[in-house]
Amino acid sequence: MRPDKVLETLQSAGYEAWYVGGCVRDTLLGRPIHDWDVTTSALPEQVLALFPRTVPTGLPHGTVTVLSDVGPVEVTTYRADGAYHDGRHPDAVRFVRSLREDTARRDFTVNAMAMDQRGNIRDFYGGRADLAAGILRCVGAPERRFREDALRMLRGCRFGAQLGFTSEQASWAALLRCAPRCEQLSRERITEEVTKTLCSPAPQWVGTMTDAGLLTSCGLTGPQNLTGLAALPPTAEARWAGFAILVPELDLSAFRLPAKLVRLCQTARAHWPAPEDPLGWKRLLAAEGEEAARLLAALAQTDAVDKILASGDCVSLKTLAVSGRDFPLLRGPALGQMLHALLGHVLQCPADNRRDILLELSKKFESPS
Repeated sequence: MRPDKVLETLQSAGYEAWYVGGCVRDTLLGRPIHDWDVTTSALPEQVLALFPRTVPTGLPHGTVTVLSDVGPVEVTTYRADGAYHDGRHPDAVRFVRSLREDTARRDFTVNAMAMDQRGNIRDFYGGRADLAAGILRCVGAPERRFREDALRMLRGCRFGAQLGFTSEQASWAALLRCAPRCEQLSRERITEEVTKTLCSPAPQWVGTMTDAGLLTSCGLTGPQNLTGLAALPPTAEARWAGFAILVPELDLSAFRLPAKLVRLCQTARAHWPAPEDPLGWKRLLAAEGEEAARLLAALAQTDAVDKILASGDCVSLKTLAVSGRDFPLLRGPALGQMLHALLGHVLQCPADNRRDILLELSKKFESPS
């Protein structure tokens, strides 16, 4: 639901107010919208005075988060950015009175359109035509845009992957020239953009990132053939694991990934190629657990794990018909070895998962001591 009341409140007080950026682009494309951004002629203190529930998110940059009935809305005063000495954020901003000036600072033409609550579009830089043509074009001088904020280069690739767009020639040439500036970006920001691109309909754009030199700080250079990733489920787990398998030199520690995700990717690498028979999948389930096995099955595009779990066959110590209480004389490693030996037998002979059979079988596994 659109937060039209935010625009109406600002306009009723005599200020200009427009939706701007990705929410306008995605409205025109018919895509789902997760965040609504508003630009306005009202100064931050005027926005704070108009709305009862606000968060002063970034007052130096003119941004106030309004807690509306339909969720948080970032409201930012028309502004022009100063110099970007850190290659990421402007050192200072200057508030302006013109929507045209405000949209001039934005990254791509398709993100520089504004829209009111009635659907009227303000487009000063040809964004609507580029949207129709599926083109990513920088607003103004491309090299200046990328030198201001190096993250825009990764975002451009991500937009290409998510929207199915291609880069305008001059913008792409500028990206290649400015690519070394990505080395100053934080690993967290790089990881976020790579993850979003991997989970897009065209994850092979990550290979385009490496070929363009955007991921050298993470140890990745040159072309990478990642076309196979698109066939995998669009989850971070499946796409990162597939990436790790397809690119052996990928150092997962170079990215800021959750520890659990890294472990899953390492497990997938260790067990690839995937098992070829049900017993192999059962052994994988027993050794690594259901989550890792399901991930590997997704990578192998097989339903083997689903079939095994649906059968009810024992694939873990939890469902083994005996437990440590059945072997009171065994302790520590000796007990673990016994239970795993019995589980290994049951994996091959599911019908033997009965307490009486396993207790009898255990006598063969007991050590002479």
